[in-house]
Amino acid sequence: MGQPHRNPGHSGASGDGAMTTDVLHPSAPGAAPAYHGWRRWLFTTSHKDIGTLYLTFSLIMFFAGGILAELIRAQLIQPGMRLVEPETFNSLVSIHGLTMIFLAIMPALVGLANWQIPLMIGAPDMALPRVNNWSFWLLPFAAILLWAGFLTPGGAPAAGWTFYAPLSTTYGPPSVDFMIFAIHLMGISSVMGALNIIVTITNMRAPSMRMMDMPLFVWSWLITAFLLLLAMPILAGVVTMVLADRHFGTSFFNAAGGGDPVLFQHLFWFFGHPEVYIMILPVFGVISEILPTFSRKPLYGRTSMIYAIAAIALLSVVVWAHHMFAVGLPVTAQLFFMYSTMLISVPTGVKVFNWTATMWRGSLTFETPMLFALGFLALFTIGGLSGLMLADVPADYQYTRSYFVVAHLHYVLVTGSLFGIIAAIYYWLPKWTGHLVDERIGRWHFWLSFVSANLLFFPMHFAGLAGMPRRVADYAPQFAAFNLASSIGAFIFGASQLLLVWAVIKAIRGGEPAGDRPWDGARGLEWTLPSPPPAHTFATPPSPEVVLAEGPHGYE
Repeated sequence: MGQPHRNPGHSGASGDGAMTTDVLHPSAPGAAPAYHGWRRWLFTTSHKDIGTLYLTFSLIMFFAGGILAELIRAQLIQPGMRLVEPETFNSLVSIHGLTMIFLAIMPALVGLANWQIPLMIGAPDMALPRVNNWSFWLLPFAAILLWAGFLTPGGAPAAGWTFYAPLSTTYGPPSVDFMIFAIHLMGISSVMGALNIIVTITNMRAPSMRMMDMPLFVWSWLITAFLLLLAMPILAGVVTMVLADRHFGTSFFNAAGGGDPVLFQHLFWFFGHPEVYIMILPVFGVISEILPTFSRKPLYGRTSMIYAIAAIALLSVVVWAHHMFAVGLPVTAQLFFMYSTMLISVPTGVKVFNWTATMWRGSLTFETPMLFALGFLALFTIGGLSGLMLADVPADYQYTRSYFVVAHLHYVLVTGSLFGIIAAIYYWLPKWTGHLVDERIGRWHFWLSFVSANLLFFPMHFAGLAGMPRRVADYAPQFAAFNLASSIGAFIFGASQLLLVWAVIKAIRGGEPAGDRPWDGARGLEWTLPSPPPAHTFATPPSPEVVLAEGPHGYE
């Protein structure tokens, strides 16, 4: 199996030779930032500081959304529980979903992009640093608008995170308007971030780095950024139409006025399905960085992996109506969306095969990043298999609106996106802080998360197959055992995430020095920099020799 990959004594090249400054510690010696204290974080244009802001904000919102999830599971721990009223329960479900998707998962991925993309392509910073700052500071205001609904008359929106018409147009409380403006702010932030990433990658990478030499994480984000530019304006349009129906007398989704509520679903899911891949494609890039490092092998089929990511992105925009099989689509449309959905399994299968082949006969070690990457690989595959089941039209008639769909969604986004983000944090944290992560805490975090996530979500498959509908505040007694197991799993999973906070704080505050290349199987320009990186990196582009040595051929 090989020995552990920690290599704290190794020193790589220092990049541009700038003074070392710990960007997570404003008081660290070295080049002083232009602002100090809170002004540093408010006005910063450093991609490292902005990446830290994104990751910190997403962690806060992850716990905020997690508290709502715990309340949901406490309500469902046994039949007949009345911890909250049914209308409040619907609000908890709605805000939990919106918070986790738009304020936790997506900002975390953008935070990773901000931190890593310039370091991985040899760029001094993001191309549009002031736009970068603005794109982050829109998010706290969006969060305030979204959560302020709990304090308004009528309570928070209760139409689900998909806010289907007419629930959001005719029956929604005033807080739906707050939600609409929050979504607009989050959409503007995403579009600005996507443009910044595209311009940075295309214009600012090291002159000797060809496109096909870029790391898989960079490739995955480049493709994701184009998906964002496609999907977010659609969401902005549909929420604006909801606002117009609510206040300006239009009837886009009102059948009485000549509109069609199903039109809302078409528009929403034309955004919503690419959004699923927006939240998972960067994680594919993360896993493609971690597995070769801890296997001490180059990524198997690297070029095919890039084409697979692109194929998944292209197919994601033509399968939106598989969320709508039960609305009465024509048979020809159902067949098209069924087969095109199943076709996505081909490039996804290529990725799983290549990841497995990368590990085959490698010198594997199992530090915390590798554990979370392997957990992702196993559990995301379960989510993919249940997705194939939902793609089958006759079967989907039985599964739709049941807890089977809830299980599928969370296996994709929790054991998929979230596990991948956590793996990335453990992988790059030694580089960011200059200190190794406490492996004992990391292993406890993984095993508690892995076991409790399955205890939480796997019984939902059986509850759904037995007929339990989703988004209900109470249920029949025959579903009690499934819900008890899920609620216990939820409480353990939520508590175990405090270990992540402990591990991060402990690494920031001190610990064993990481060295410049803490994982001795790692390749990439970011590992040629000191740990932590200087405030200003790659003021002089890395030499072609360094780019070649740290590129895809560096393992050979």
